Amino acid sequence: MVGRCRAHDRPIHRLERRRAGSPCSRRPGRSRRRHHRSVRRPARRRRGSDPRSPCSGGAACRRRRNAEAGPGGTTGGGRGRGVASDMRLLDRRGVRFPAPQPLIDGSVPAHDGGRQEEGRTIWTLAEGGRIFLDIVADDDAVRIDLRVEGLGRPLDSLGLRFEGIGGVRRYLRNGYQSWDGSWFVEPGTPPGDGPAAKAPTLGFAMTAFLPTGGSAGAIVLGADRHDRYQTRFRFAGTADLMRMDVETVLDRTGETRTETLTLFDGDAVEESLRHWSRRVAAASPLPPRTPARLTGWCSWYNLYAAIDEGVIREHLHAARDFRDRHGVPLDIFQIDDGFTPEMGDWLAVKPQFPAGMKPLLAEIAAAGFRPGLWIAPFLVGNRSRLFAEHPDWVVQDRLTGRALVAMQFYGEFRWHKRSEEYHVLDITHPDAAAYVTRVFRTWVKEWGAAYIKADFLLHGAEYGPERAIWHEPGLSRIAVWRRMMILIREAIGPDVILSGCGCPLWAGVGIVDAVRIGRDIGVTWNGDYSAESLLRDLQSRNHANGILWQADPDCILLRDRFHALSDDQIDLLARFAAGAGGVTMTSDHLGELRPDREALFVALLGSSVTGCDFPELGSETLRPSQQLRTERGPGMLQRFRLGEDAGIIG
Repeated sequence: MVGRCRAHDRPIHRLERRRAGSPCSRRPGRSRRRHHRSVRRPARRRRGSDPRSPCSGGAACRRRRNAEAGPGGTTGGGRGRGVASDMRLLDRRGVRFPAPQPLIDGSVPAHDGGRQEEGRTIWTLAEGGRIFLDIVADDDAVRIDLRVEGLGRPLDSLGLRFEGIGGVRRYLRNGYQSWDGSWFVEPGTPPGDGPAAKAPTLGFAMTAFLPTGGSAGAIVLGADRHDRYQTRFRFAGTADLMRMDVETVLDRTGETRTETLTLFDGDAVEESLRHWSRRVAAASPLPPRTPARLTGWCSWYNLYAAIDEGVIREHLHAARDFRDRHGVPLDIFQIDDGFTPEMGDWLAVKPQFPAGMKPLLAEIAAAGFRPGLWIAPFLVGNRSRLFAEHPDWVVQDRLTGRALVAMQFYGEFRWHKRSEEYHVLDITHPDAAAYVTRVFRTWVKEWGAAYIKADFLLHGAEYGPERAIWHEPGLSRIAVWRRMMILIREAIGPDVILSGCGCPLWAGVGIVDAVRIGRDIGVTWNGDYSAESLLRDLQSRNHANGILWQADPDCILLRDRFHALSDDQIDLLARFAAGAGGVTMTSDHLGELRPDREALFVALLGSSVTGCDFPELGSETLRPSQQLRTERGPGMLQRFRLGEDAGIIG
């Protein structure tokens, strides 16, 4: 750290200072803002000193707001009491937005019904204080800003409720991290009885509305900034009139403003989402890291935790011979979970590696690979030496008064270790932070690791102050998460590849190089650990690939046995995953492949594919197409047949 941000009174890290200006003072598109085309542009416009305020409140701004509000400063047409004509800016492609209500801590507070003042909606709260809503045209988009003043207490969240959105055929339920999924949902769909984090009525960061009535395209609503707070969506209502809550999760930090929301529309669904990704990239305080396609071998999806020096060497020699024999790029050789005794004891090594990791990583480097290791930096097992010696280094649970339990394994399966419970490392504790720095510097500078797969990263951003007690209070969950991730990046340096798994998708832009975009691939076609996640989530998250990070669809399955997939299904999944132009790896023994599977992997590694498009994204087709993109322009159009009779149809 080298200073503090004046706007948000938070530390500015060295990485963030590499971009011109404070990240807290920047808002995307500020210099491009213009008025809605139906509104006359004032001759002169002044901005206020507050970088998050749409204008200074001077005469020019008053003229603009009065013009946008229309005659009398209010709208008609049944919009509801106290709603500015700015609401018309939100209606696009037949999707109609009603008058919003303010939300505080997830509920609509008692208020006066709202009034208009110079084009701004103001609600006076019964408990004291006021909420201000500004809706402003900004080039091809609309900006929505919300703030509260005079409330006198810190908030868990602040946002808006839109009750009765019409004209929506489907909406995007956009998950928050690698494993919770993203897919299009019909309005009125109930939450279901599955895990709450995967409910179709919960989303994060942004959403997209597909209009009814045969209209094409999409309307996208989302936040541009994801490095400070979490943006959360909740959906309800009926098939005809849906309800949407959108909130900034402030985590009782004392912040009084939401993240700016942006709404825009486009003719193609995926390109509209890609436009949102570009806005996020432009708004990020750190420039995105988008390396060339990552290829290699990972131990997990074949060996799992049953690894030792001998078996790793056997697979290393097979990978080297395969690469050299075929002349294909195979750059990474990564040892996954199984070499440390307990999570948290990252400098200890199991007896199966008697010489330690340094000589083994040196062998990997000598074979021409980038050596990689696996870690879960936020997790600490209750049987670990770290927890026994430093119980004050883990997050405490406000509800139980004990160490917070993020995962538990009380039965037969215990994650290949002795621990029954897994706690969360408190990265705000100075001694815990120093330990993490020492671990990563040891791995990189002494052991020789050049690729880090950081897993279970979601647990650093799961808990707010209503549940978690951190050593340093007053931070948002995203500020805590980024403190860990920036510390890791600074410890490993800019040249080491950092891949996030179980990772918040949007908060790590500029820190991670690659992000897993779905569940573990598994060995079946249906179910939680199966092909379903890849086929669904790669399509809905592909828009960020190559813009915010490199997409990791997980390892390609090539072996002939020990799975429940048909030959056609394996062929489809391999081509589908590699067609994204992102991470392309396998865990299978590269000296034991069938000739046709060997040829398949050679073809995928040698491909010039740099990305892809999904033209039917948002439809319910079971025959999606994938338009490949290459360094020379458009490539092959792959068409797939999903279902139990899955296969490639062209």
